[in-house]
Amino acid sequence: MKLCQIGCGEHARVAHGPSQARCARERRDLVLAACCDLDPARAESLRREFGYARAFTDPVTMLDAERPDAVVVVVPVEWTAAVASLVLERGIPLLLEKPPGESVAEVDRLIAAAEKSGRSVPHQVAFNRRYAPSIRELRRRIEEAGKLQHLHYEMTRVERRDPDFSTTAIHGLDAVRYLAGADYAEARFRYREMPELGQGVADILVDAVMTSGATAHLAFCPVAGVMVERATAHAHGHSLFLHVPMWSGVDSPGRLWHFTGGKLAAEVSGDQVGDGTALFELGGFYRETAAFLDCVAGGRAPSPGLRESRQSVEIAQRIRERRAVYRA
Repeated sequence: MKLCQIGCGEHARVAHGPSQARCARERRDLVLAACCDLDPARAESLRREFGYARAFTDPVTMLDAERPDAVVVVVPVEWTAAVASLVLERGIPLLLEKPPGESVAEVDRLIAAAEKSGRSVPHQVAFNRRYAPSIRELRRRIEEAGKLQHLHYEMTRVERRDPDFSTTAIHGLDAVRYLAGADYAEARFRYREMPELGQGVADILVDAVMTSGATAHLAFCPVAGVMVERATAHAHGHSLFLHVPMWSGVDSPGRLWHFTGGKLAAEVSGDQVGDGTALFELGGFYRETAAFLDCVAGGRAPSPGLRESRQSVEIAQRIRERRAVYRA
């Protein structure tokens, strides 16, 4: 299988490059054929660091020359839809970094491109939390506990003064869907705007009801004092608390506490349930890459696909537009 990478920036270097390199070491049939970036120095740097055979500066030239069996796209969100369309319209299986477009309209255009031939081109959106070992362990324990009552997901960052934090918040929005095993039925949004720190800077609070009946509360604080993500889940007789390992290393390698009947039933470190201790492994990037390659090789549909990811984009768009209410 020939794999190509489009986009050689920081996220490709710390997450996708090492994940693909590990997969290439483990799979005799996987060849890292080429990587591509508009900046030739950046493309060449990624090629050398992770062992791609060639480096390109134009994605069309690379796709035509290499004729890859699969492609990974990691580009700024404003270019995502255009670059992903180049791949899907050629019928090439695609692993696409989140968010898969800036709007629902862009996601719908990508869905149309993937399904243009009447048979869906295999594709997967890189919501890596769905593959993070600690989050998967939390979901497993939630399912064993029985009917979920409530989820809380907290995401804090340091001096993230982005005018649009929704492209990061979408990770938490999607993680709640994954952990609940259900979509959002409705949500209400509150914003604490901080114009003195920059246009669009705000704390974002979401109160939601899932289609399963479970409730959820999400808190996004982009200018807090530490970079962490933490999840809490309650079911009858069970409470679970997860520290998700993030790039800053504050909570690395992550830790899960499971209480039943008021007593600690289990305490699990993230390196006990994972594939290694590097952050690309703890964060789920390796597992999502391996799962995508397995599906392409086995002729199965990867997950989550664009249709499965659409609601996460839809709710993130509501936040970008500063809406007050979402109803499915």
